[in-house]
Amino acid sequence: MARVRQNGAYKLSRARCAYTVWMTGLPTDRYSKDFLAGWAAMDFNGHMANTAYLNLAADVRMSFFAEHGFEPGELRKLAVGPVIRKDEVEYFREVGLHETVTVTYAVLAMSADGARFVVENEIWTANGERAATVRSTGGWLDLRARKLIPPPPALLAAFTQSPRASGFVELPPKESRQAAGDV
Repeated sequence: MARVRQNGAYKLSRARCAYTVWMTGLPTDRYSKDFLAGWAAMDFNGHMANTAYLNLAADVRMSFFAEHGFEPGELRKLAVGPVIRKDEVEYFREVGLHETVTVTYAVLAMSADGARFVVENEIWTANGERAATVRSTGGWLDLRARKLIPPPPALLAAFTQSPRASGFVELPPKESRQAAGDV
């Protein structure tokens, strides 16, 4: 699958197919990856299952970190990994078998130390319609101590390179959240 930007729109074309689709709704200020909705991603109703949206969102987040020097093996060496405490999925359009989707990634909110965050993934159809939005609240887990921690400096530097969504906010320090009774 090739994606070429022309005049603010994306043109997707397959080497073996005779069609081209223009994507006009896809945000250009976010990290993104293209995927094919395969058989394993379908539910009984013949469209993409809810868990498939969550899996694609996680795959794109991990791809971002891999491309910025933190492949899964490196995270294991550091004994740190992202942990999601809450996912919210909002659906707009169905995605069917063998449809190409583009999954975007941006940060909605992050604490100054990077320990806590809210990220957003959008799933777009090949014709430029938003199929779903996934918002995930999480943090970085020390895999040995099993507690949330700020990421190591190099990982924080990579994380701060994540595209920021419009309306990005800095999360308050953990101490002020605990004082307010919010953990």
